[in-house]
Amino acid sequence: MSTATKTTNHDDIRRWIEERGGKPAIVADTEDNGREGGILRINFEEPGGEDDKGLREIGWDEFFKIFEDNDLALLVQDEGDSRFNKFVSRD
Repeated sequence: MSTATKTTNHDDIRRWIEERGGKPAIVADTEDNGREGGILRINFEEPGGEDDKGLREIGWDEFFKIFEDNDLALLVQDEGDSRFNKFVSRD
């Protein structure tokens, strides 16, 4: 059975994302919805080189500012090269 780990450590999060070829992003249509900076996502390049067109890549500083402003944690699965992830409340 696979398990997920909840983390708020910026170094661990960045390492996990980069090891799997991901980049920090937000959902482009949510930038002006009243949330702090939009809804966070991780943009993984899909086979064939296509990125998700609904996402806008952002820098790590902006990513972690939104992450902290919204009191988020990241659930990740560390087994193998799993890309399972989910942003959740820290509570």
